Amino acid sequence: MTEHYRPRVRYVIGPDGSPLTVADLPPKDTKRWVIRRKAEVVAAVRGGLLSLEEACERYTLTVDEFLSWQRSIDKHGLPGLRATRVQEYRG
Repeated sequence: MTEHYRPRVRYVIGPDGSPLTVADLPPKDTKRWVIRRKAEVVAAVRGGLLSLEEACERYTLTVDEFLSWQRSIDKHGLPGLRATRVQEYRG
């Protein structure tokens, strides 16, 4: 069987509209997940800069946690990633 894969891209467009490379991503040991950092990781996965598995391993995230960030962006935009507003947006 032939496996289908997307070739690795060199950069993606980040949440602020500027190019985002692997070097621009949050550090691997990030503990404080502000909106911008979450959005950068989601953009990197969506654009093919990182795979979902790579992102989860790199940042010690669960797949569910990453997918919740992605759903929050889809449903509420970047403000949906604000941890203090989760109940307000989900309600």
